[in-house]
Amino acid sequence: MDLMSTIKGSLMEDFFPAGWDLQKIDNCVDPHPEKITMRQKFWHAKFEPVPCASLGDFDTLLGHEIAHTIRRSKEAGEKLALILPVGPMGMYRWCVYFLQEWGISCDHVYGFNMDEWSDANGNTLPPSNPGAFQYAMEQAFYGPLGKLTVPKKQRHFAVKKTLPTYGERIGELRASGAKLAVIFGIGRVCHIAFWEPHFAAEYEREADWKKQTHRIGAKLHPLTIEQNAITSFKSRTTLVPCFANTIGPGLFLGADKIIGGADGTLSRGMMWQGLSLWMTLRHGPSPWIPSSYMPAQPGRLFFLNELAGPLVAECN
Repeated sequence: MDLMSTIKGSLMEDFFPAGWDLQKIDNCVDPHPEKITMRQKFWHAKFEPVPCASLGDFDTLLGHEIAHTIRRSKEAGEKLALILPVGPMGMYRWCVYFLQEWGISCDHVYGFNMDEWSDANGNTLPPSNPGAFQYAMEQAFYGPLGKLTVPKKQRHFAVKKTLPTYGERIGELRASGAKLAVIFGIGRVCHIAFWEPHFAAEYEREADWKKQTHRIGAKLHPLTIEQNAITSFKSRTTLVPCFANTIGPGLFLGADKIIGGADGTLSRGMMWQGLSLWMTLRHGPSPWIPSSYMPAQPGRLFFLNELAGPLVAECN
């Protein structure tokens, strides 16, 4: 017995995104964890998955990758547009450390936070609220950089008035020679930012889906809400908003470089991100699985070895 053989007539029957082929998704998982890095046809030639033995290694390597990208743009005399996540977060401490060690100013960096909690109308928490993503970024990255930080006028957050301008602002930067780097995590339902899989049902053509730069008051999938209850709200589901402002594929696709992170382990062998990682690396591009497009771009995806599995049933 498993999900596929018992789903008919259950409360799960209409729960997952309509475009998900559950058997194909299950087939993404290889029983041999070491094969997770085996190259796939749809991967970009310059895409590389990077396994990490521990959370400390993960945070350090991911932080170094971000800092190195900032440094290379500085040394090349280029502006750099960074799309930034709040989750994962541990890498920002190390990014700050390396930039300070090297004495690299971020005055050439333009930061664009990829998402923010909202209500159905796109209204967000005040930036002084500890639950706001803007607050988290100021505390973890912009503030600790001190005199090397990104100028305030070059920091952009996904609030109702600013998010719709991202596409134009980033377009102008790239037209003037700037590079675009997208830093990201992978959601439980394989979203990038809060661009959810069920949005795919609204577009007849993949090309139209790919053009979308943002969404105000995006309706979140229940698994996204529960993921955040576990990872950010200490299991208190009642604190998690049901909507968010988010960038779309028109911004997280077509990057000059992607820098991804998957660290969704818990303890005692429990995790929430193992299947999502395998889907990202093996499924192949589909609007119903937004993260499946990321390996088709140049860059690196750092992940904890434990997430590769083996993903088998185990009582804890």
